[in-house]
Amino acid sequence: MELRQLRYFVEVAEREHISEAAEHLHVAQSAISRQIANLEEELGTPLFERIGRNVKLTPVGKIFLEHCITALKGIDFAAKQVEEYLDPAKGTIKIGFPTSLASYVLPTIISAFKKEYPEISFHLRQGSYKYLIEAVKNRELNLALLGPLPPKDEAINTTVLFSENIHALLPATHPLAKKESINLVDLRNDQFVLFPEGYILNKVAVDACRSVGFMPNITSEGEDMDALKGLVAAGIGVTLLPESSLYDSTPRMTVKVPIAIPNIRRTVGIIAPTSRDLAPSEEVFVKFISSFYSRLTRFQ
Repeated sequence: MELRQLRYFVEVAEREHISEAAEHLHVAQSAISRQIANLEEELGTPLFERIGRNVKLTPVGKIFLEHCITALKGIDFAAKQVEEYLDPAKGTIKIGFPTSLASYVLPTIISAFKKEYPEISFHLRQGSYKYLIEAVKNRELNLALLGPLPPKDEAINTTVLFSENIHALLPATHPLAKKESINLVDLRNDQFVLFPEGYILNKVAVDACRSVGFMPNITSEGEDMDALKGLVAAGIGVTLLPESSLYDSTPRMTVKVPIAIPNIRRTVGIIAPTSRDLAPSEEVFVKFISSFYSRLTRFQ
């Protein structure tokens, strides 16, 4: 069984068409057909059913595909690690992030890092809080930036970068817009615009309101930061957002106001799976951003 055969098999299985797989791989269709036939002969069972010009996996083929994908990922990762051990200043870092860190924190980190390590590239994946945690656990992602960091879990390592306050974002016409700070309970009669239920910042906001004796009246929802800011700017309601998301992108017709009571904070950091060691470029990245935020904290 050859690595080439496995790659051909996966390509055909995903496209369900031998000629399309051949075109994508830049090899002759006959070469792919021959290698798959050799693979089927070695395994002693058909992997595909031929249906006209298309092919579909047999039940055994579906099982084999699942294991092939896992094996090829492992081989590719091993090759990547060897390459990076030879030169840690090169490589690709696959990292996930939520929308709340997309506008300021992630660009700031990558911009600073690339100045010192210009040959390391990034593969970025945006996703929900729960998705990112699961993706790191099952090694779909190598690293993920999160805020707040999840509770202690034996499947993930966590590195704290910084902590920040949650602020209220109000329409500029709001009666409290000119206050230097407010108490969260002052917003008990307002309409709220929040992330949908299941998003971590929805939970942060709802838990904070509950802690001071009221449930927020959620009249509108948005799945990204800009949508929520737009709803506030339109006067639809108020919201609670991390301070970093408002550093350089507070929209017109809105005002950010610190919350005095309660003091709502979140810890931002990076998570990695415990099931494997970090690749050299990943270690360089985690050490760099830890030092980067440590220096910022000292000078604040």
